[in-house]
Amino acid sequence: MTVLERFADSLNHAVAQSPVGYYFHLEGSAHPHSFAGSKFTTELRAGLTTFFTMAYIISVNAAIISGTGGTCECAHTSQDPLCKEDTEYQLCALDVQRDLVTATAAISALASFLMGLLANLPVAVAPAMGLNAYLAFQVVGPAGTGPVSYKLAMTAVFVEGFIFVFLSLIGLRQWLAKVIPASIKVACGAGIGLFLTLIGLSSGAGIGAISGDVSTPLALAGCDPKYVVAELGPACQSHKATLPTMWIGFLVGGILTAIMMTYKVRGAMIFGIAIVSIMSWPRNSNFTYFPHDGPTGLGESRFQFFKSVVGFRPIKNTLAVQDWNLAGAGGQFALALFTMLYVDILDCTGTLYSMARFSGVVDPDTGDFPRSTVAYCTDAICISIGSLFGTSPVTAFVESGAGIQEGGRTGLTAMTTGLCFLVSVFFAPIFASIPPWATGGALVLVGCMMMKGTLAINWGYPGDAIPAFVTLVFMPFSYSIAYGLIAGITTYILINSTTYLLSLLSRGRIEPDDYDLKEYWSWRSESRGARPWFVRAVRGDKKFWREDGGATSDSFELRSNAEGGSVEREGKGGVGVGVEGRGGLR
Repeated sequence: MTVLERFADSLNHAVAQSPVGYYFHLEGSAHPHSFAGSKFTTELRAGLTTFFTMAYIISVNAAIISGTGGTCECAHTSQDPLCKEDTEYQLCALDVQRDLVTATAAISALASFLMGLLANLPVAVAPAMGLNAYLAFQVVGPAGTGPVSYKLAMTAVFVEGFIFVFLSLIGLRQWLAKVIPASIKVACGAGIGLFLTLIGLSSGAGIGAISGDVSTPLALAGCDPKYVVAELGPACQSHKATLPTMWIGFLVGGILTAIMMTYKVRGAMIFGIAIVSIMSWPRNSNFTYFPHDGPTGLGESRFQFFKSVVGFRPIKNTLAVQDWNLAGAGGQFALALFTMLYVDILDCTGTLYSMARFSGVVDPDTGDFPRSTVAYCTDAICISIGSLFGTSPVTAFVESGAGIQEGGRTGLTAMTTGLCFLVSVFFAPIFASIPPWATGGALVLVGCMMMKGTLAINWGYPGDAIPAFVTLVFMPFSYSIAYGLIAGITTYILINSTTYLLSLLSRGRIEPDDYDLKEYWSWRSESRGARPWFVRAVRGDKKFWREDGGATSDSFELRSNAEGGSVEREGKGGVGVGVEGRGGLR
């Protein structure tokens, strides 16, 4: 045994015997429910692994949300609807992006640390992929062209967090997670994946491979801006797919990252983003992020901030900007609020349960995991805190599975990840200098991984498959997560209510041949543990605060495989589906 190994053993033993080891249930502590194999040094290594796997969120989240312009004012014109030629607006949006780098790192640090400290789960928390795109491109819109202002959107996120806390405390979260049929839940995650893919390929927020056109909804892009004629639409008129930044983003940020992922390289995405960024920093190349455009230009402003390398960037433009004047907000505000709430409930529920199952802390009798209510409330409170920083809702990240696979079993893993995010706050100039073509490939790959959930859709019965498909394709094609979910649910109700009524009125004579393949679904839960505590109290249950005696809290059992953390559900009476999260639904 080497000196380093002896030191690690003595450190693990000392920590396990301390109050810290007892609180976090480390192996060797006196706690009756200690986790086998949990050691202090292993938890630290697992936390570092989780951080490097999900550190891409710092730059990607800032790039996506800053596309709204934040609090900047854009003078929209028919010739320049997104103010791309307005240097003053672009400089302001660049300042907002720098704020959001700090905001993303800070809320990820706080939320991950609290999740580990209070819930004792090896699950890191950060702004959700999918929800940030919904907020940026559908609610607020590029350059503020959406129906809700950035300030009102932050108000909606703030309110959503407290509603989530309330639902978690009274036990309604379990019921709400059951209302949407299982196949639509999975299709929702895959639809968000396609939505992110579209963003990653687009001009402005991605590698610039596609754009809109006058005659077609989408067109191949990737040309120098001088070949885009504003009067003829946003598409390239010639020299398509010749832009160096597009090819760098595709070949290095996309293909090279995909190869590293194929060989299961830890942190493949952050490595891909870092390589493209470093290649884009020299000022004399034709794909530089810091072009020589004069002392007042964007390139010079970016370069001056980048040169400081290390430094704390205080949040100036997005701190506590909530607008509480809801008189003119209308139905779009309510739609944004409840869409984010529901998607976040599904995302957080699926991810926390899958990670808890993966780490082996789920009770086989009740199907629940320790401190589950604390975990949900921690996530929800951090949603509201994050809105005060100016960012979209946070959620548990499925990348936590990488740390769990490295041996993370306790909250020390998440706390280590949180401390790493805290350190990254002081490297804002680096993270703010990552170009969009560096993160576009990562968005496409995230979308690819989210698509694997479609395997769990019940393709055998049209009444389940068609609504799921409508949900899946309507999200990217309508450029709206909310409208995709509404379209899928409406289709499900129309198809399945019609078949049900025909079967009922004909006493079973008019019934689809494959009706027995229909996915089991019910809004009711017969499991005692799945009923909210106040329902049990009204029914006369003298021990209404206990959730034992039933199946899992959502009437399904979650199983994750040890390789990738994928999740499957088996529901009572039929086959269910898995819900995974990557800051968005899976």
